[in-house]
Amino acid sequence: PARRRRGRAARMSARPAQPAGTDAASATCLNARAAAAFLQLNEKKLYELANSREIPAARVGGKWLFPRALLEEWLLEQAHGGALSDRLVITGSDDPLLAATVGALAPVLGGDAFVAYSPTGTLPGLELLARRRASVCALHWGGVEHSLQQHAMLLRRFAPHRHWALVRLALREQGVILRRGLAVDGIETLAAFDYRWAMRQAGAGSAHFLESVLASRGFSAADCSVVATARSEREAAALVAREDADCAPGTRAAATEFGLGFLPLGWEAFDLALPRDVMFRRLFQDLLAAHGDARSQALAHRLGGYDLGPLGRVLGLD
Repeated sequence: PARRRRGRAARMSARPAQPAGTDAASATCLNARAAAAFLQLNEKKLYELANSREIPAARVGGKWLFPRALLEEWLLEQAHGGALSDRLVITGSDDPLLAATVGALAPVLGGDAFVAYSPTGTLPGLELLARRRASVCALHWGGVEHSLQQHAMLLRRFAPHRHWALVRLALREQGVILRRGLAVDGIETLAAFDYRWAMRQAGAGSAHFLESVLASRGFSAADCSVVATARSEREAAALVAREDADCAPGTRAAATEFGLGFLPLGWEAFDLALPRDVMFRRLFQDLLAAHGDARSQALAHRLGGYDLGPLGRVLGLD
């Protein structure tokens, strides 16, 4: 027996030492048990949060892994005035007036806070918001008369929507941006004849608006001669301004900004989706105040196609 014990001890001493940093206190990624202990949750609740994408996690080989640094960041963010309360990252739909507001607010904040605007289109922006890669998503989806129902429906596609709010920023005039000198009598002409379109990417609100109007006139986007794809409102206007395309879906404001013609198709609601805790932060309230100040009002008037009357209205999602 003594010999067997000595043999077992020798075999155990021969095993390689565990590499440093593999304990839960220093690991870069935690398994479910360690993450639950770290957050002081039971594992069932942790899995619920992971499956609904409310907590930073990745599924690898059928198992959940939780990046420790992101867990710490997420935990701090849950507290009022958390670690990320001094920054505001806006994504989603492109808009000239919102871009100007962010540009004017950034130097006022200086080094005290950070605000950035990176347009991606409505649906890609909501995906970034759901994954906590952005703090605010600008969106528009169809005509103003059905905007509340349409926007609420979009948000419900994403599990974290239960913790989101919807804030109205403006009403905008939507239509087709036209190259200089191009005069047409209606959308049917642009769809039926060989005009060159710079079309927006799938998931963009401008593309959805155009497709809805075309369908109501017996056409589809497939009837249009597409020569380029634009990833944002202002990229679409720039393609038309360079005469790389004859027309593109977009707002009156974007057309005016680039000195282009415009074919109006209707009005839409331009809203911001964001977590409720972000809505009450000073930085977001500063953004709303700057968007409604005298400078913004004057710019909205010069660009045209804006109604800032509903600015700041909180909309119900039920």
